[in-house]
This record gives sequence, C-alpha cells and structure tokens, in this order.
Amino acid sequence: MAAERGARRLLSTSSFWLYCLLLLGRRTPGAAAARSGSAPQSAGASIRMFTPFYFLVEPVDTLSVRGSSVILNCSAYSEPSPKIEWKKDGTFLNLASDDRRRLLPDGSLFISNVVHSKHNKPDEGYYQCVATVESLGTIVSRTAKLTVAGLPRFTSQPEPSSVYAGNSAILNCEVNADLVPFVRWEQNRHPLLLDDRVIKLPSGMLVISNATEGDGGLYRCIVESGGPPKYSDEVELKVLPDTEVTSDLVFLKQPSPLVRVIGQDVVLPCVASGLPIPTIKWMKNEEALDTESSERLVLLAGGSLEISDVTEDDAGTYFCIADNGNETIEAQAELTVQAQPEFLKQPTNIYAHESVDIVFECEVTGKPTPTVKWVKNGDMVIPSDYFKIVKEHNLQVLGLVKSDEGFYQCIAENDVGNAQAGAQLIILEHAPATTGPLPSAPRDVVASLVSTRFIKLTWRTPASDPHGDNLTYSVFYTKEGIARERVENTSRPGEMQVTIQNLMPATVYIFRVMAQNKHGSGESSAPLRVETQPEVQLPGPAPNIRAYATSPTSITVTWETPVSGNGEIQNYKLYYMEKGTDKEQDVDVSSHSFTINGLKKYTEYNFRVVAYNKHGPGVSTQDVAVRTLSDVPSAAPQNLSLEVRNSKSIMIHWQPPAPATQNGQITGYKIRYRKASRKSDVTETLVSGTQLSQLIEGLDRGTEYNFRVAALTINGTGPATDWLSAETFESDLDETRVPEVPSSLHVRPLVTSIVVSWTPPENQNIVVRGYAIGYGIGSPHAQTIKVDYKQRYYTIENLDPSSHYVITLKAFNNVGEGIPLYESAVTRPHTDTSEVDLFVINAPYTPVPDPTPMMPPVGVQASILSHDTIRITWADNSLPKHQKITDSRYYTVRWKTNIPANTKYKNANATTLSYLVTGLKPNTLYEFSVMVTKGRRSSTWSMTAHGTTFELVPTSPPKDVTVVSKEGKPKTIIVNWQPPSEANGKITGYIIYYSTDVNAEIHDWVIEPVVGNRLTHQIQELTLDTPYYFKIQARNSKGMGPMSEAVQFRTPKADSSDKMPNDQASGSGGKGSRLPDLGSDYKPPMSGSNSPHGSPTSPLDSNMLLVIIVSVGVITIVVVVIIAVFCTRRTTSHQKKKRAACKSVNGSHKYKGNSKDVKPPDLWIHHERLELKPIDKSPDPNPIMTDTPIPRNSQDITPVDNSMDSNIHQRRNSYRGHESEDSMSTLAGRRGMRPKMMMPFDSQPPQQSVRNTPSTDTMPASSSQTCCTDHQDPEGATSSSYLASSQEEDSGQSLPTAHVRPSHPLKSFAVPAVPPPGPPTYDPALPSTPLLSQQALNHHIHSVKTASIGTLGRSRPPMPVVVPSAPEVQETTRMLEDSESSYEPDELTKEMAHLEGLMKDLNAITTA
Repeated sequence: MAAERGARRLLSTSSFWLYCLLLLGRRTPGAAAARSGSAPQSAGASIRMFTPFYFLVEPVDTLSVRGSSVILNCSAYSEPSPKIEWKKDGTFLNLASDDRRRLLPDGSLFISNVVHSKHNKPDEGYYQCVATVESLGTIVSRTAKLTVAGLPRFTSQPEPSSVYAGNSAILNCEVNADLVPFVRWEQNRHPLLLDDRVIKLPSGMLVISNATEGDGGLYRCIVESGGPPKYSDEVELKVLPDTEVTSDLVFLKQPSPLVRVIGQDVVLPCVASGLPIPTIKWMKNEEALDTESSERLVLLAGGSLEISDVTEDDAGTYFCIADNGNETIEAQAELTVQAQPEFLKQPTNIYAHESVDIVFECEVTGKPTPTVKWVKNGDMVIPSDYFKIVKEHNLQVLGLVKSDEGFYQCIAENDVGNAQAGAQLIILEHAPATTGPLPSAPRDVVASLVSTRFIKLTWRTPASDPHGDNLTYSVFYTKEGIARERVENTSRPGEMQVTIQNLMPATVYIFRVMAQNKHGSGESSAPLRVETQPEVQLPGPAPNIRAYATSPTSITVTWETPVSGNGEIQNYKLYYMEKGTDKEQDVDVSSHSFTINGLKKYTEYNFRVVAYNKHGPGVSTQDVAVRTLSDVPSAAPQNLSLEVRNSKSIMIHWQPPAPATQNGQITGYKIRYRKASRKSDVTETLVSGTQLSQLIEGLDRGTEYNFRVAALTINGTGPATDWLSAETFESDLDETRVPEVPSSLHVRPLVTSIVVSWTPPENQNIVVRGYAIGYGIGSPHAQTIKVDYKQRYYTIENLDPSSHYVITLKAFNNVGEGIPLYESAVTRPHTDTSEVDLFVINAPYTPVPDPTPMMPPVGVQASILSHDTIRITWADNSLPKHQKITDSRYYTVRWKTNIPANTKYKNANATTLSYLVTGLKPNTLYEFSVMVTKGRRSSTWSMTAHGTTFELVPTSPPKDVTVVSKEGKPKTIIVNWQPPSEANGKITGYIIYYSTDVNAEIHDWVIEPVVGNRLTHQIQELTLDTPYYFKIQARNSKGMGPMSEAVQFRTPKADSSDKMPNDQASGSGGKGSRLPDLGSDYKPPMSGSNSPHGSPTSPLDSNMLLVIIVSVGVITIVVVVIIAVFCTRRTTSHQKKKRAACKSVNGSHKYKGNSKDVKPPDLWIHHERLELKPIDKSPDPNPIMTDTPIPRNSQDITPVDNSMDSNIHQRRNSYRGHESEDSMSTLAGRRGMRPKMMMPFDSQPPQQSVRNTPSTDTMPASSSQTCCTDHQDPEGATSSSYLASSQEEDSGQSLPTAHVRPSHPLKSFAVPAVPPPGPPTYDPALPSTPLLSQQALNHHIHSVKTASIGTLGRSRPPMPVVVPSAPEVQETTRMLEDSESSYEPDELTKEMAHLEGLMKDLNAITTA
C-alpha cells in the first residue's frame, strides 16, 4: 500500500509540472489566423482537426390542419452523434413533459393532434432545430414556420348566374389563403371533374369556358380542412342558347398584382365575356407573349395565364387584352418575383492563436435584400468592441481568447425565407520550444510617440542577444481592465519598433513585448502602462452655415472653413434629417457648399456640418432648419360626399388631401359641377382653405349633377377628385320631422342569410334619406346597417343556421330616425336545400334598386412588419373586379388590444385598400376590423383580424430588486426581483452583476447568469461584514435590456455557525449532492414505527437494534481515541513542513474559497454535542432557489461577450446539484440538529465550477487538485459493494449524500468512516467535503444494513449502509499525521468521562 501511494504521489507531481509547462507554452505569441485546410504545421505540435458538424436535413415551412399530425424533419451529422433539441418562437421546448410533441430517433419533431382555435394556437409558430455536441459546440438550423389552417369561413360565395353557350362563366368561392388547397367543387351534389375547359384558379374560383348545356346545374364549393366540411351557398348556373344579338364585352375576372418566389408557379387570372365570344391575348411590358410555343407559358381555360417555375426575368407588368371584333378591352397587373436568401460566400473554418484578430466572411443575395445576423454556439452574437460587423455582413473578432472557440453561423433572412451557413473556430496551442536558448525580455520598452489614436513603441534588444538581427518581436496590448489581449507583430527581423493604430483617445492601454528566435518565444517584458492623448487636434465648427430652398425638392447648404482647423481639412460631412423623424442621413462634401435633391415638398429639414482632418471628425455646427418650397398639391381632396338638401340645392363635403401630398399651405378649394346630360356646361366655385363643405344652390329640380373638388396652394391647383353625381328632388319635401313608418316589411330566411325587402312610408311628403336595418338573435340591436333611400331590399349575410333573428326597419333623415317596423325570422338548417325565392316588388313609386349595396370589407389581413407596425389589407366586394376605387368611398380602420380588457378602440381613415398602423406596443396581440363609408351609407364592421407585434429588447430594468441574508448562512445571500414592466417579449434569463465597488467599470463586476424566468437566486461564499452592490439585467430573444439601479447590501458579521467545520460540510456536498426526499408528511420515528427496512418492528427489536449500532460506534470511538493519544506524539518535523508547503501553494491560488475558506473535513464525532435534540418537521426546500458558488474575483470570470450563454446545458446539471446542497443545509439547520450520518449514493467526483471547466460531466476529479494534494486511487471506488452498485446504476450523475435518520427517537450517533489515505481534494470554486470516504481494497466489511432512502425527484432501491471496523493502527497514524489538530490529555480525560455517562444512559434505556 505504501509503495502504491508513493507511486501515485510521484505521478501526480509529474502531471502538475507537465501542466505548468503547457501553460507557459500557451503564452507564446501567435501568428495570423489560418483558414480551413492551411493549419500551421509546427514541429512537435499536434493540430486538432476540424470536426464535421452540419445538418443533413433542416425543417421547412409546413401547412397543417387542425387535428392532424405534423413532422418537422431535422437530422444533423457529427462524431459523436449530436443531441437534438427544438425551439419554438425562440424558446426551448420541454419535450419530456409534452404528451403531444416528441422527438423521433433521427431528431425530427413529431406533433400529434395539432391544436388550433381562435384564441389558442399553441402549435402554430416558428420552429428551429438545435444540435449540440458536448465539448464541441452548438449549431442551429434555419427557422421553419408551421401554419395551421384556420376555421373554414367564406369571404365570398358563388352567386346565381347565366351564360350563353360557348361563352365563359365564373363562380366565386373565396376563403382564407391557408384553406385554398382544401377547396373543391360539386355540381348537382356530385364531385366536379376538372379538365382543360373547367379549371379551379388558385383563389378557389371556378372558371368554365366554352359553356355547354351540360354545364348547367347547381354548384357549391366545399372546404374540407380536417373537421366537418363547410359548404357554400348552392347556386344555379343557367346555360342560355346562343343568340345573334351582341352584348358588351366585360371582364368577369381581371388580373391582380401578385408576389411569387423563384421556382413557384403563378396564375394570372383573366376571364372575359361578351357576344361575339372574345379571344384573350397577353403582353408583358408591351411585348406580345407566345403561349403556343413556350413550355413555361400556358393559356388556361377562359384566358388565364399560367407561368411555371418563375424566374427573376418573369417580373414585370402583364396586360390581358380581350377582343371580340367589335371592341377591345384590356387589364393589367404587376408580377413581383422574390428570391430566398442564397450564400455567394460561406464562412470557412479558421485556425488561430490567442490574441490575434480574425474575420468570418459571409456574402448573401436575395430579394428583398436579406438581413444577416451571427450566432455562436446557438446564441446571438451582439456587436461590441471586440465583436464587430464589417463590410455589411462579415464578423470580425478582435483579440481572441480560448472561450471564443466554437461554431459560428451566418443566418440570412428576408420576407421569403431564411438560410444558415457555419464554420468552426479552433484556438491553437503554441508549439513547445525546441531545444536551445530562448531570448530574454526586450529592454527599455518605451512609448516614443503617443497620440490620440495611435502609439509608437520602441525597445532595445534582449540582454541574451545584444545584436538581435534574427529576432522578431510581438507586441501584446489591451485596454486596462479588459481580459482580451491583441497582438501586433513586427514586419521584418531585427525591427525594434511598431505603431499600434485605431486606439481610443484618453484611454489607458497595457503593452508588453516578447522576442522570438528559431527556438521559440522568450520572456515577456514588464507591462507598460500608457494613456493616449485626449482628442484636442480636431477641427472646430464650420462658421456661417446657411441653408436655403432652391426648389420644392432641393435645398442648398453653404459654410466656411473652421477657424480652428488644427491642420489641413480633408473633407466635410453634411448631415440632414427631416423634422419630426430620428433618421439622420449624411453625404461627404469636399467643397464649402452642396445641394441636396430628392427632398419632400414643403417639408422642414435640419442641417449640420462636421469638418474632418487626419485625426478624425471635429466639432459639429448648430442645426439649421429650412423648409423646401411649396408646390401644387399632388393628390385630390379625400372623402368627397354629396347630400341632397332639397329640389334646388346640394351640400358638398370633403376632407383635405393627405398631409404628405398637400405640398404647401392649402389656400382654397375649387368646386366644379355640371349637369350630367350637358357635360360642356361647367360651373366653378372657389372657397377658402379652411372650409370643408359648400352648399350649391340654384339647381334645377329632378336633375342629376356631377361634382368634383380640387385643392389650391399659392403655386396652383392640384388634381381634382373623380366626378361624383347626385340628383335633386322633384319637389321640396318636409324635413322638419322624422319619416313615418315604412309601409311594409318582408323577410325571407335562408341558411346563413335573410333577404329583407320593404316599401317606403305612405306619406311621401317627408324627406327620407335612408333606411336603418337592425338585426340580432333575440334582439334587433346587435347590428345596424344603413342603406340608401333608393334601396328597397337588402341581404343580411353571415348569419348562423337554425337561429331566431329579430329584424327592425326605420326610415331616417337629418332630423332623426322614424318609427321602427319589426319582423322576425328563423334561418334554415344546413340540410335545407330549397331554392331562393326572388322578390319582385311592383309599386309605382319604387325606384330601381341599387345593384351594389354597401357590404363590409372582406379578407382583412394583418401583416406584422416590426415591433410597432402592422399593415392591414382588405378587399371590397362592392368594388369592380379590379378593386379600383373610382368613387368617394373611404374606409375606417379600428384596432385595440385586449390587455387591459377595457382598452378603447383607436380609429383611422384610409382611401386605399390598405393601412399602416404604427405606434403599437411590442409583443402585443391586436385585433383589427374595417368598415367602408360612401356618402351617408356605411357598412358594418368586418370580421376581425389579429396580429402580434414582434418582440423588442426590454426597455426597462427588472424592478423591486431586494437582497436578504439567508438564515443560518451569513455568507449566502438571496437576491429577489420582479420582471421588467416593459419586457417587450418573453424573458429568457437574467444577469446579476455584483461588486464591492459601486463605481467600478461594469466589466469588473462579477456576473451570475440566471436561466429562464426565475425571480430569485442565491449567491454563496461572500465575504462577511462587507458591503456589496447588486444590479440586474433582463434578457429576451432580441437581446439585453437596461440594468437596474445598484442595490447595496452589507453581509452580516461572523457567528458561531461559521466556525464549525461540520456545519460547512453539511451544506456543501460534492457535485450533485442530494438530500433524502422526506416529504412534507414526514414525522419523527416513534415506537412501533417502520424500521429502516421498511417493515414494522416491535419496540424491543428497535431498542436492540439501537443498542447494537450504538455499541459498535462507541467501541470504535474508544479505540480511535486511544490510538490518537499515541499517534499525536509521533508527528515528525518533515510532515509539518509538508503541510506548510501545501498550505502555501493553496494560499497562492487566486480563486476565492480554496485554502482560505475551506477547512479540512471533520470526520470525527464531537461527542460533547451529542445531546438530546428536538426533531421537527421541515418543509421542502424552495425549489426555485439555486446556490451557485462562484469565484469572487473579476479575473476568474471570462469577460462578458456573446458566448456567455454557451454553457446553458452544463448549468442545468450544475443547478441540480446546487439545489440538493441547499436543501440539505436547510433541513439540517431547521431541525436544530447536526446531520448524524452521511452516505454516498453514487461514486462520482466532486462538483466542478460552472465557469472554470468546459464540461462539468467529463472532467476528472483530480483536475482541480493542487500540486501538493495527494491523489486518491480512482479504483478504490469499486472496492465497496455499495459504491460499485451505485456506479452501475447511474454512472453519469454526481455524488449525492443522504441524511440517514436513526430509528430511535432519543439518541443518535454518527459512525465514523475510515479516513482517506491523504488530505481530501477540493474544487477551486466550490468547497466540498466528502463525509464518507471510499474504502481501501483490503478493508473487511463487518455488517451491511439496508435503508430505503428517497432522493430529490426520484426513488431508489434500498441502499447498503456500511458500518466499518476501527481503522488499523498504521492507517490511523498516517491519517492523524496529516491532521492539523490533536487532542490534549486533559481533553481526552473529559471525553472518556463523557463516554462513561453515555454508557450509563444506554444501560438505563435497555433495562427500561
């Protein structure tokens, strides 16, 4: 045994010195980074090869339906095989507890029974596959969108129609774009077979060309999207016999603007009807298209154009021309072709040494132009002083450190899609020096020239080589307080000066110089501290800056040379910005004047000028504001409407042109009107610019007039509105009272609609300006629709089948609404297929019904553009097919959010079929609806569309930050906080900064990352009686938010609990130490309770078992104490020196918590503390709190950069161990008693610090030992039966310990284990004390008892409890020789007396 122990010590010492040599080798300067395939070849240096790690399959955008199953494919290649995880909307999915989502063996994600409803859409979103290889890195796939088709709803249904034989017909069936693939048609309740003559357009519309008699019948469209089929109205198509009578040529369907992606197919619809039957031809950009000989261009039924496999060359304007010999009509549409991001140049693998600078290149193309972001090991790279985006898309990393190693990915994204390409960075170890003398440190390193942005260094040759002709030099430099070090090499051998460029003014830098010869790098010079000059050599402001407008779109700016030029002025930069915006633009100018063109008309701009010399930009001038000249308005007034007052007057209302189109101050409006029958007789009227209405009088009775309005500025008249017509009354009617009740009201219920018809009031001497129709289920006040006074019928759409509706009709004028007329109707069930009755009302006073009643807008869609902007688009069925607005209608868009619930609607008007809603809150769900207004008629609100704005970085810090001391642990504090009030997204983590100096630079503060949405965190091993300052920063998927204000907390002074080594040990077990899960219902064992075996025992059996256990323990203690008396007198001076040497080495280590705070494990029982203790129930420990012992020195922590989160998976395992540790110490402290026996469950090494080891699972236990620590034999772990079995059960876990409760409620003893052959090992960042050491190979196990002990989170089989015999004399002597304390004779006498008292108590117990 002694020989083996000596060999292990020799081996550990040799390993340490070899490790120290490798550390020295790492400090040698590095050459430039090497690209893939050109790794530097150094003699004796082993180069790590790049590891192939890439995706074989990446997820793609997928469309699904509710209730179906979806597979998002993903497969990655690497050796070893990577671990696959999935993110949804930027957050990792917890697939272990998800019963609908699971991971397939190849890494794909399987989602069963897709859930989707109006307010619950858990499966729809953006998914990303994440592949991780431990100790290698992480890569992420492209983002794939999973879209779930919504509930079937028709925005447009087929209508009854007729067609002449040989002509074309269309039947509408418009649904959501997601549901179009699920639309099919039926004719006479039978599936309709499609062919070259009968086709279905991509919108769902049915086109029948060259109609025949067999095409007549009943048609309906059906949407089948997983649930019950949704049927449209069933309508009849009549085929009329051919006739020789001609009819007008009209478009049934015109092409509309389309956007497609390269490679997709596109159909430009175009269907015309007329007699004679027309022919269709197509042109693109005024060039005729040959559809007969082209393979990609096909003319479909009715005349629609299909283009297969679209390319960028297909983009342009297409014209559909219909000609039947008598007349020609044409329609046009724009085709926009987009392209997904593609890589022109992908990042390549790079070899590099520490301290050098590297650049990952990435060049992409796409349409729209893609945006590029960089990811390192799966985490976003945030630009900083050392991570910069250069040349638009390239990533530059300055001053490499070891933690920069890993996989970097360039992710390109535009509106069409996204793509990723990655590369690996390997930091090379410097080759060991060859045999031969190395140069000493360069001498007399000085800064011979110090400027604001550069420093010139010079030095003398090393003393070891006075000539130095063959020496090269490397200059290492860094900002003071920054761990990253950059390197600059001399350009040729023997050169002893170098200029460091691109420094910051008034900044302190640290420089050192190293010389290299053919054998390697020599010693480093002493650090040189140099501060750059402040920026004082810059130009002053340019005087006499003036700006004046030269046209409505241009402004000229002039200035003079700065008085304090501080050298030759190289150029000027002119900055300008539109007033009210925050986007400043600039232009380089070499002269003293410049004219900026292309500005907005009559818009105010701010200008300033900055002069540049060789040192950089100077002082900016003050802003100068000037407005461009005015011009005629570029748009017509908005929302023109006419109101007939009487038989001789009409009131005109309008609104000014949009502010961006007024181009100046509106000075007036020009009204032009004429009789519709006499187009040449035009009358003009001018009104002031503030007037928005005008009464036109002196008109003829019963005459139709056309009106138009144009706006005026001092520059002239702008464009006028389209002509709008109104007809004066035949006679002057009374409008001093409300209209009377309508004379009749008839309703005809259908399945999802009700046809309402009426006749006007009998007293026609009262003005009627329109009718108000109210309807609702059980009440007529749910919805109200207003129609024109000429209208006599209206169809109420989108009703529920088999429902009872109450309908009211009221006539109204400017005085108010008249008496209502009521009627009720029950809509028909789905199964009712009876034909629709058409009402024809014959009355001498009934005007011709208006063929286009006001209908609410349809197809409302919300397109999210940014975190505060959403574009709303819609369609208007009351417009012609080309959706061109030719009248005075306008649309009102309203929106609101449901948080809080009482939020009011906001409104805005628009004159186009889209509106840009701005100023929204980030990450907020909004609902939108639209209504149309034309004159005095308005539609109801459309169906709502929903959209959630994108996330934004948090704009407020975490709030309510509090710091409290943990009870019983004065060195541990608990930090609590609340989420930021403006999180702007889902919080994915927090960063806690703390320091003892509130004024220290933020990079000098110690950092504690908190993963997930935790709101509390524990920090251990702080210095007692010391003030600390804490700040917290929140993070979401978009980045980091602002920091909270600093919170001060002073740790308490030391108390008695800190001085007991056993207390420390009980709360700081090894990695993953766990406490038995006793549960909240646990009660102290009483007489007749269950034994450790789990079987009921009698009081006598329990007492006998206790006597046996206690007797063995007492005998063992007595033997150990007697042996200790002899052994304490045999401590040699050599062993004392050995302990002193080990303490000195440990004391020099920079990590807090090593030798300073860690006490040797107290493996002997303090018998004076074995008094009777009350046993209380202890609640479960707080599962949210985590204890994370960390280094307390800022140098111990890698500087904060974008790789900070790369160890998330490691922290998950580490937190598990911390929680167990905290739970143990909490239970022990709250019960008011010391843990009596600790036994290991698994034989694993102690916990490694999260920040000090790349992988906490694979690091050997000896990796954290110091040079003087004796290495334990790792094979010793397998000698004991319980250790061997636990290794087989869970070899990948850590070393938990369990608190074994005695079965007798009165007394408890701790049975000591055999001490290890040498001092225990300590982790540098986490003091831990093994409370039960491993047994030697030749130790005999006297007895084995099993105990059922629950662990935190899982159950285990009964574990054997080893009760060892007393240690042998030699082993005990060797152990006590390494101990730092011994018992004095007086203390032993007291101990023996105390033991005698205990034996008497035992006798009393057994006799009782």
